[in-house]
Amino acid sequence: MNIKAENINITLEKNNILKDINIEVDNKEVVGIIGPNGSGKSTFLKCIYRVLKPSDGAILLDKVDIKDMTVKESSKRLAVLSQHNNYNFDFTVKDIVLMGRSPHKRFMERDNKEDYAIVNDALKKVEMLEFKDRCFQSLSGGEQQRVILARALAQQPQCLILDEPTNHLDIKYQLQLMRIVKNLNIEVIAAIHDLNIAAMYCDKIYVLKDGEIIKYGNPKEVLTKELIKEVYEVDAEVILNKEGVYISYLY
Repeated sequence: MNIKAENINITLEKNNILKDINIEVDNKEVVGIIGPNGSGKSTFLKCIYRVLKPSDGAILLDKVDIKDMTVKESSKRLAVLSQHNNYNFDFTVKDIVLMGRSPHKRFMERDNKEDYAIVNDALKKVEMLEFKDRCFQSLSGGEQQRVILARALAQQPQCLILDEPTNHLDIKYQLQLMRIVKNLNIEVIAAIHDLNIAAMYCDKIYVLKDGEIIKYGNPKEVLTKELIKEVYEVDAEVILNKEGVYISYLY
């Protein structure tokens, strides 16, 4: 699926948060959005998954303006994995993942054999099938995020939106989650805090600063010590090798 943002602007309380943002995602790319806190990463993603409405501009899914789709229609094509997912009820893992089938169901329609097969397949992809009858609250943070990813996959989306989903996870679970996402073979748009994670898993990176895209390209083109200094105001050593880009920070 082709996803295109054209001249996206967001003005909140007279502050211009996003300024003429243009991106395109195609060919099953993993596209990273990086930038310091307050640069507009999450605000931009919320425009794509319809939590916020742009003040100006358009989000196009296969050349169709998202505002001309119902929320149910866009939810069949886009799924979201965000940073925090809190549930105050004792749902089982299976129940959580079944929620992802909602866009495909009529009002009050019961879950059927196909739904359960899709749920099992989603849990298998995130390596959590054996936990399907466990209480969600009993799982570790990394396990919970994999279950929420399975819920997103149960929507059978053509594109996955990741809104900084690994920030609170140990490095083991960050790498595990991104490895699973990379192998899904669908379009992915991810706001990423850790530059090394972005370097390892992204095909293309857009850099946001003060609500504007200041650079985009592949990780080797984008993640230079000059850009890191300009955007994050820290000195860094950038090492290029056959495996890609590695960044260490010098304070």
